[in-house]
Amino acid sequence: MAAFLFSGRREVMIDACLQGMMGCVYGTAGGMDSAAAVLGDFCFLAGKPEERLIAWDYGRQYLLLAPPDAAWRELIKKVLGDRAREHTRYAIKKEGDCFDPGRLRALVETLPAGITLSRIHGELYGKCLKEEWSRDLVSCFPSCEAYEAMGLGVAAFRGNELLAGASSYARSRDAIEIEIDTREDMRNRDLASACGAALILECLERGLYPSWDAHTEISAALAEKLGYHVSHPYVVYEVEADKGPV
Repeated sequence: MAAFLFSGRREVMIDACLQGMMGCVYGTAGGMDSAAAVLGDFCFLAGKPEERLIAWDYGRQYLLLAPPDAAWRELIKKVLGDRAREHTRYAIKKEGDCFDPGRLRALVETLPAGITLSRIHGELYGKCLKEEWSRDLVSCFPSCEAYEAMGLGVAAFRGNELLAGASSYARSRDAIEIEIDTREDMRNRDLASACGAALILECLERGLYPSWDAHTEISAALAEKLGYHVSHPYVVYEVEADKGPV
């Protein structure tokens, strides 16, 4: 019912919610003038600005509110005040012909000696959940079985030590939303680009579009290294759960 409210929003996470594959769509009782598509840490707002959808407890300790226009932005600031921290993300163009498989394979081969890549499956799902830095590689999938059925990911290892990974944060029928994370002490060693390139190649082989949306300028630069092009910056609001008075 809410699909028309999100018309023109080319987001894998929104599609996943509308298609019933992952996440949930929330609306207001008695009508469908407003909606929120919620998946993982993201809440995409649509339609007529509605205070209840901003103030609603979605059961998350941390949430990124993504308003479609200035009217929603103003209402978020009015309702949440200082709890809503403004943050700039970078939208990446959805282009089917921007990838150079030869360049991507070359990036995979830049892995330092002693580090190998492995598909994320089986016990590796649980291994990703054990560390805070790697949780989001698989955390939107409620079980290993769910990840095996819909998820797709590549991780970098040194022996049994997980160092970095690129994985599907979300999955729609024909695309994934890419999540890339690297352990802090292993950054700036080309692990993220190698994992990302390997995942994109796997997506291309499977006929899935590897969608990317950048949380920081560093993420946007990595996307461009892999063949994407930045579209534009946009504003979201970071909100942490209100723990009340101490």
